[in-house]
Amino acid sequence: MFSTHRASFRHVLLSMLMVSIRSAFLVAVLCVVGCTQSAETRSPQVVKVQHDQGPKSVVLPGQAGPIFDRPEGETLRLTMRRTNNLFPDGNRVWLVELHGDASLLARWTAASGIAQRQTADRLWSPGNASPLPAGTYRLGAPEPWGDDLWFDLQPRFETTRSALGIHRCYPGTGCICIPSRTDIDALAGWVRMAGLREITVSN
Repeated sequence: MFSTHRASFRHVLLSMLMVSIRSAFLVAVLCVVGCTQSAETRSPQVVKVQHDQGPKSVVLPGQAGPIFDRPEGETLRLTMRRTNNLFPDGNRVWLVELHGDASLLARWTAASGIAQRQTADRLWSPGNASPLPAGTYRLGAPEPWGDDLWFDLQPRFETTRSALGIHRCYPGTGCICIPSRTDIDALAGWVRMAGLREITVSN
């Protein structure tokens, strides 16, 4: 009788171990696929956030898309930075910003990495749900991606992170995720018009 109970207990433990191994394997697979074009299937959530953009009456001149009467020879720069602000669900607010020679032309709300992984090692791979590593990236032209857009990002520094890009999503698990279709269309307009081929993540 005791031997039967022991065998039954061993059987339960073995079953539990197998379930745990399968669950760990599934989590590992989800981390590996990260933010690739084929893996991202969720529709962007509608999110609202207030962040520090100065007086509410100020509308940045290039917010809705390209301005065609910019000074000839002006150098444009695209950057992204993490702020101290949060989305309503606790994820960190990032800002993608377009700079002219002497002014800020546009600013778009973005997300990168989940709330609990903002301070994780960002150079580690495969995708540990941390934000994009700080540094400069080669920026690809916007490409159709289903009904949305994908901008390929190639790090210009040593990292094992890969399959990075800018696309419309929320929350982010490693890419630059822009929740608003209006914002990503405006960014795409600037990238096409100005031939922007670089973005720098500053922090």
